[in-house]
Amino acid sequence: MSQATIPNRWKIKTGLNGDFIFKGITVIFAFSILAILFLMIYEMVNQSLPSMAKSGWRFITGQNWDAVQEEFGALPYIYGSVVSSVLALALATPLSVGSAVFITEIAPKRVGAVVASLVELLAAIPSVIYGLWGVLVMAPWLQKTVQPFLIDHFGFLPFFEGAPYGVSMLAAIFILMIMVVPIITSISREVLLAVPQSQKEAAIALGATRWEMIRMAVLPYGKSGILGAVILGMGRAIGETMAVTMVIGNTPQISLSLLSPAYTMPSVIANEFAEATSNIHSSALMEIGLILLVVTLVINALARFLIWSVTRGQSGGSR
Repeated sequence: MSQATIPNRWKIKTGLNGDFIFKGITVIFAFSILAILFLMIYEMVNQSLPSMAKSGWRFITGQNWDAVQEEFGALPYIYGSVVSSVLALALATPLSVGSAVFITEIAPKRVGAVVASLVELLAAIPSVIYGLWGVLVMAPWLQKTVQPFLIDHFGFLPFFEGAPYGVSMLAAIFILMIMVVPIITSISREVLLAVPQSQKEAAIALGATRWEMIRMAVLPYGKSGILGAVILGMGRAIGETMAVTMVIGNTPQISLSLLSPAYTMPSVIANEFAEATSNIHSSALMEIGLILLVVTLVINALARFLIWSVTRGQSGGSR
């Protein structure tokens, strides 16, 4: 039977069946992602139960990590992850937002496109390359120049006391700052490009300078999106493993000095999981992974909410 002689009702029925099958497949794919996530959480909680039963809340508040005596306290690792990520963001955010403003509002279009491409190339570099560069180039430079300068001029502060080790919390902060700059810059650039041109022109028409236009018309419009970019950058920083492991010193201690070695949650998992000989040791490492997973999920959920809110605001403003 030729195509021309097929009744229309058969064509409609076949189309409806095709839509139903396609919808079913996409629904399965979508819910399979959620199923994988819940399966991961279930398995991690199940594997963490021996450590939870043995240590309880002392696991989060304790500072002693002794696999031989089966005493596990994760506070130094939580402290190292939080401090390194927060301080890295404090340094990276002004640099990233400034770069995004330059690309979108100040630089010529061709120059801005080249700079944006170069910044985004940084995100394609593997973390182990950052780590090698950090331990072979940056850490010796910090040990010979930056850290002695900080000790000589600001050594009276608890943040800069101690010896210049090179590998330290400061080195981890710098390497994380370099790694999160492309993420924050790229998202901030997209947010600033979404600012309505009429809003900029209105500020200029009222007599605002370029800086005043950026400060009063551009940045306030994109502040929620920029904040979402910062939170996504924090999720990237707090979960970084290889680069931080190679430059932070891997010493489980809590010290106010940024020149002292430290430890992070991803680093201890990478260093000790293959060497864990007892069930309780593996369970403790799995519990650290569970804490890291929960923190990352919360950060990303908050970022998605903020990006959704700024997108809704932009849709409303363009009408």
